[in-house]
Order: sequence, then C-alpha cells, then structure tokens
Amino acid sequence: MSEKNGSMSLPINVEQIQELLPHRYPFLLVDRLVEIEPDVSAVALKNVTINEPFFQGHFPGHPVMPGVLLIEAMAQAAGLLTQISRRMKGDMGSPLFYLVKVDNARFSAPVVPGDQLLLEVRQKRLVRGMGLFVARALVDGKEVASCELMCAARSEK
Repeated sequence: MSEKNGSMSLPINVEQIQELLPHRYPFLLVDRLVEIEPDVSAVALKNVTINEPFFQGHFPGHPVMPGVLLIEAMAQAAGLLTQISRRMKGDMGSPLFYLVKVDNARFSAPVVPGDQLLLEVRQKRLVRGMGLFVARALVDGKEVASCELMCAARSEK
C-alpha cells in the first residue's frame, strides 16, 4: 500500500483491503475505498451482483440484500477508516475490532442485484479502543440504510 504526502493513494482496491481487514469471501463486503479523511470519515463501494451467495435463499425469485449484511458492510467501511488512520500515524499493528453495538438502524429501500452501494462512515469518537461511527448506505444517491455503530478493539490475552 503506497502513501503519498502522508495520505493513502486512492482508490484502495480489494487486494489492499484484504491487507487491512480479516474478512474473506463470502463475507468481505467492501470492494473499494474511494475517499478517506483519517480519523474523520471514509467512503467505500460495494458492487452487488446476483452471484452473492445470500441471494440463493433471500429471496428465491425476488433477490434482496439482507439488512444485517448492509450493516456489516457499513461496519467494514468503519474498520477501514480505523485501520488506515492507525497506519497513517505509524501504528502498523492491526488489532481486530468487533462490532459490539448497533443503534438506530433504518432501512428505507431494498438493495438488489445490479446496485452499487456507496458506504459513508463518519467517526464520532475513538477512545480507549472503543469507536463510535455514524454510517449510511446509498444507491444512486438515495439513502437505503443508516445506523450508528460501536466497535471495540479485541483485548490482547
């Protein structure tokens, strides 16, 4: 992953994302990071295709991306914001962060094959290994989901 003048080279592709997040197929739900302001906000993309394994059962004949996976995609975008912000400060360690709380989750439109999710996350605070984020997912400029996320760093044993 290259850095230029203290900032990451954008976009950050899926191979680079896999260096930052532990998720893998079929659970890696971010394809590209397109914007980042360290410790402030990030914007990521998820291309939704009919090949997603969850569409086989959700729902046959009427594929809709499950809301819980929309929340997970937003959480992964928050994880990228956290990991890249840490690296830009010279902290190359990568503690695993767990999603510990979701508040005010709202779903306003279905996400279907062919949609491109724009995942926007904003860090409200990060204190003592606990991060609070506001997140939303958009398709074609229209908000389809939003929530507040709390993530906690895994304690080293």
